[in-house]
Amino acid sequence: MTMGHTRRTPIRPDPALASYGVETLRRGPLRRMLRWGGFAFVLATALLFVGFLRFADSVTTLKPPAEPKADAIVVLTGGYQRIDQAVELLEKGAGKRLLISGVHPSTTPGQIRKTTSASADLFDCCVDIGYDAIDTIGNAQEAANWIHAKGYKSVLVVTNNYHMPRSLAELAYVDADTQFIPYPVVNSDLKTRAWFTDPNALRVMLAEYAKVLLAGARNITGFGRHPGLRSASITGPG
Repeated sequence: MTMGHTRRTPIRPDPALASYGVETLRRGPLRRMLRWGGFAFVLATALLFVGFLRFADSVTTLKPPAEPKADAIVVLTGGYQRIDQAVELLEKGAGKRLLISGVHPSTTPGQIRKTTSASADLFDCCVDIGYDAIDTIGNAQEAANWIHAKGYKSVLVVTNNYHMPRSLAELAYVDADTQFIPYPVVNSDLKTRAWFTDPNALRVMLAEYAKVLLAGARNITGFGRHPGLRSASITGPG
């Protein structure tokens, strides 16, 4: 050091500190993203769980009306128990006419009548067989076509209790003008308080809840919606 002059030693950045700062910048946003992603996942899981509990409660407590009455009756196939119940309603005068929707093409009206023990006269005068629907979306469209052709304003909907929410949603989507009155066929497995301990019953409820969510999303967005009719697959789009 000379007189009047001060020699300053330059301060060099510490490589370790520099890398630490860069790493902090990198990890900060990542940590926040992971944190918020975790919160969103927990919230979504909680909402799904609460939704499932509400769905299960509505299904297991769903009861048919004490004095059912409508212009007509629609039963969605999936078991002869449903058809038996619908035919019984028709015999009691709960509706003027019955549509059995979604019947397999190989099944004849005579076969259906024999399984229900109903009279041939009742089937000849008041029962229509729908062969066009291949799923619940098709059931709704087939039923709507039949309802509009007959001019009905109110319809009893007969299906299993766990299948009722999705059925009503699909029917309301294609026909908002008709009054659909649920007439659930109660599944005894789902009426018990311990249904959630039965693997088969729990599997049915979870599967149907998932289908209800998918149906709701599909009806809102329109994405993935299909006609659900055999005639549409034969003729093709347009």
